[in-house]
Amino acid sequence: MAETAPSTADQFRKLATSPNKLRLFMLAKLPMAYMADLRVRSISEERAEVTIPYKYLNKNPFGSIYFASLSMAAELSTGLLCMAQTYKSDPGVSMLVVHMEGDFSKKAVGKITFTCEDGPSIKAAADQTKVTGAGVTVVATSIGTDESGDKVAEFRFTWSLKAKLKV
Repeated sequence: MAETAPSTADQFRKLATSPNKLRLFMLAKLPMAYMADLRVRSISEERAEVTIPYKYLNKNPFGSIYFASLSMAAELSTGLLCMAQTYKSDPGVSMLVVHMEGDFSKKAVGKITFTCEDGPSIKAAADQTKVTGAGVTVVATSIGTDESGDKVAEFRFTWSLKAKLKV
C-alpha cells in the first residue's frame, strides 16, 4: 500500500515545531519575536500554542510583560494557522492582519501561553480564496493564560487572505 505524501500544511507544521528551523526563521523574518523568545509549544490542524516568557527585553515598568509583546505572541498563534494553509499553496495566497482587538484581564508575569483554536475557520477561508480568487477575511481569537491557567489576555485578529492571480 502506497503512503500518501504529507500535505503542505503538514510540511509547514513540521517546520514550525522544529526549534532550530523556527528560531532561524524568526531571526531572519521576525527578529523581535526571536528577541522576545517566542516558542511554538504545539501546532495542529485545529490549534496552535505559542509561549512568551517574562524577561528583561519584554517587560514594562509595572512588573509584567509589555502589551505589545503579548500581542506579538498572540498574533503568532493565529498566524501559524494561516501560514499552514498558505505554505507552498497553488495558487499562492497573501495574508495580512487588517484589524486587531485586545482585552487584558490580569497582570502577565511568568510564562504566558497563547492558544488559537480557529484552524478550521482559517482553513475554510484559505480554501475559499484559492477557489474563488476573491479576498476573504477571517477573525482568529487567541487566549493567553498564565502558568496557573488564569486568563491574562484575549486578542482577536482579523486576517485578510487573498489568492494571488497567475499571470
